[in-house]
Amino acid sequence: MNEGRLDLLIIGAGPAGLSAADAAAREGLSYLCVEKGLIADTVYHYPVGLTVFSTTNELELEEGSLRPCREKPTREELLSYYVRFALEHSLRINTEEEVTRVEPLDPEGFRVTTSRATYEAARVLVCIGGMARPRRLGVPGEDLPKVRHRFVEPFPYVRKDAMVVGGGNSAAEAALFLAEGGARATFAIWPADWENRDPKQGCIKHWVRGPLEREIAEGRLRLFLFSEVSEIKEREVVIKDEQGRTHALPNDAVFVLIGSDADLTLLRDAGVRTERAGLTEVPVYDPDTYETNVPGLYVAGHFTNSRHIKEAIAVPRRVVPLIAQSLRATV
Repeated sequence: MNEGRLDLLIIGAGPAGLSAADAAAREGLSYLCVEKGLIADTVYHYPVGLTVFSTTNELELEEGSLRPCREKPTREELLSYYVRFALEHSLRINTEEEVTRVEPLDPEGFRVTTSRATYEAARVLVCIGGMARPRRLGVPGEDLPKVRHRFVEPFPYVRKDAMVVGGGNSAAEAALFLAEGGARATFAIWPADWENRDPKQGCIKHWVRGPLEREIAEGRLRLFLFSEVSEIKEREVVIKDEQGRTHALPNDAVFVLIGSDADLTLLRDAGVRTERAGLTEVPVYDPDTYETNVPGLYVAGHFTNSRHIKEAIAVPRRVVPLIAQSLRATV
């Protein structure tokens, strides 16, 4: 391990980054974790008051240490847990510092440029989230101020016509929150997504679907099975139903929640190859070591093929010891 530079620079302080920093500390590495937002930034951007889908054993960094009031933690409980873990373990994390470039050095190592400083590191582990770039419908009017690609809370939309477009749990929960919170809510969902009841195919979770169906049955939420959004206007949304008939629905706010993708620009600029995996683009890496085609540059977390939080936490615990072993071999 060379003096004058870091053994390991970790990019991202979500569950994967926190796990990596903890593993690096345990291995005795000189490390730094750099995060462009806040600790657990993806969790911070969840809707206020959201109950997280996963169970505690899938979310916690130490067994038995996450103790929510109910079976599953809220956004606030989970966010507090991750922040507390970082503080109690004195993890080296710089928040609100964005990495702008990762440059491979010859013969080995990296120069990492951020919004605040420049670092040199023998190895780099990228643990960014998978929600940097919300997907878009690509229709006229999507750039209007009333259109959002993230849902925060229902209270600004009381007695307003609010539409949620999407087919997954995030869209379903937003529609539910809006209906329960006093909006005149419409849930626009593709028929195949509404009819899907298979958990392996990403169906709406049963604890969301039950209350959702109750709101629909009691007339507080309109379900609109659609085939296409044609245009978003100032006061209405032009949308086609499953039979292809066009409707102009009164509207004050639209939430387009159809998924997000990671920003892989940093990795591509560093020379990392990427490939398609379903609807998403992921980096190419060794499935055993998580090392990319760029020697010394590793990946972990939601933007890889190991997308669930439990795996995002587990992978760095396998990878960081391998990194430590490779560094010791060069001494």
